[in-house]
Amino acid sequence: MRDIKELVSNGEIENIEFKEYLTPEVHLREGRRESLICQMNHRIICGKGSAIYVIGVSDRGDLKGISEEAFERTLSVLRSLASELDAEISEVEKYKVEEGYIGTVTIKQKESKKDHIIICTAGHVDHGKSTLIASLMTGKEDDGAGRMRVYLDTLPHEIERGLSAELSYGILGFGNEGIIRLRNPLNKDERAEVVKRAEKVISFVDTVGHEPWLRTTIRGIVGQKIDYGLLVVSADQGVTHITKEHLGIMFAVDLPVIIAITKIDRVSLEKVEEVENEIQKILKRVGKIPMRVRNEEDAKRCAEMLLSDPIIPIIRTSAVTREGIDLLETLLGNLIKRNVKFKESFRMYIDKVYNISGVGVVVSGTISQGRVRVGDVLELGPMDDGSFKKVRVNSIEIHHYNVSEAKAGDIVGISLRGVEKDQIRRGMVLVERGIAVREFLAEVMILNHPTCIMRGYEPVVHMDTISETVIFEEMDREYLKAGERAIVKLRFKFHPQYIYEGQKFIFREGKTKGIGRVVAVVAQPGRAGDS
Repeated sequence: MRDIKELVSNGEIENIEFKEYLTPEVHLREGRRESLICQMNHRIICGKGSAIYVIGVSDRGDLKGISEEAFERTLSVLRSLASELDAEISEVEKYKVEEGYIGTVTIKQKESKKDHIIICTAGHVDHGKSTLIASLMTGKEDDGAGRMRVYLDTLPHEIERGLSAELSYGILGFGNEGIIRLRNPLNKDERAEVVKRAEKVISFVDTVGHEPWLRTTIRGIVGQKIDYGLLVVSADQGVTHITKEHLGIMFAVDLPVIIAITKIDRVSLEKVEEVENEIQKILKRVGKIPMRVRNEEDAKRCAEMLLSDPIIPIIRTSAVTREGIDLLETLLGNLIKRNVKFKESFRMYIDKVYNISGVGVVVSGTISQGRVRVGDVLELGPMDDGSFKKVRVNSIEIHHYNVSEAKAGDIVGISLRGVEKDQIRRGMVLVERGIAVREFLAEVMILNHPTCIMRGYEPVVHMDTISETVIFEEMDREYLKAGERAIVKLRFKFHPQYIYEGQKFIFREGKTKGIGRVVAVVAQPGRAGDS
């Protein structure tokens, strides 16, 4: 009993979580369940493999006490949540108090695990996305001319022009000794060392700010199973139409968003406040709560609130003076992993394909759900005829670090045996069992369109790494205007795809934009896949 009072007196810190009581009807419902799994995952990682839940206690630490039935139901919910994380209840201590029962529940991970959080950066061209990430990775100051961006821009013409045209990736590690920096982010061995040493790995997916490459930006936001969005707005240029476009895409896929105002060293304090006020007005119009991060405590509180509250942290930064970078680092270091789906069957959409000398065919992407191990036999497809091809996993890398197993939320490169590079295209999927789809039903909402959408309309749909023209074949109404919803039968125009019920997507054509969710799929007749 004395131990509980000591635990409660220190508050919810590190791996300690207070819960008065939990019920299957409320806390295992879709949405709430996922949030609690993420929370438990965070506590386990903070506790280096174990978390302690104090039950019968309010969030403030008041010893409430609950009935024996409520105590047992709470244990049942915690057991169910733990099973999703390959964890288990290892110890329960239960005490009788005047109001009922209180107790502690220790939950232990069955195996060691790292936290791998994926953050997508977006914002207008020349607002400092790549420079900000490079400054985070290295801990160095920029020269004011974007010298640091060379660490992220991967194509020769990108470096020459200072404009990103393709997705690039950065990494930041957090360990017992604090932030694990990179002396040279282009060095593959250094990146691998970060993955090896870190307890928490942040992978940055750096998108493209130039308007002609909006399609690539959408692929980065939609196709990588992002946990959080980092929107960059420069203090000297302020909010632009691209800023609003990228923010809208993040909101459309339900991403928690962090906003960094960059280049504050270039303008007056009045100008910074003017830009921040404009951002706040935009956020309030869509029901979000802007929160200025002024100190370390603000950063930690925002990181915890992002999962459950409609807040948007705003941090003022400069890569030249490094003002505000420490607050951004604190916020990132306290973020909780969102996309936790370890127990489901394996699925990964293909983003890039390589042919590497001495290794063979390598595909890269973010694991949507499940786990993959070296030696696993999976199905790759669909091919143009709707078939799936059996392939074997030869090796797995996370930021050039070889691992024997990877899990949901990891950005990986997987070398495959049994397939040629020219047989693979972006948008294909690696799964345990694949089914090709040509037609599907979806609930869609039109965000922007100048007139009316009717049957026969052909936008491009973006779902995970799939980017494909679809045809609006049937609608439950005669036409659709901006702001309206409908159930629509869609057909992929060129290739069969692997999709699933509940999958969210964005579609666009010119100035037209919309969002949707797959309601039902229609599989192609037959199922090749045993080749």
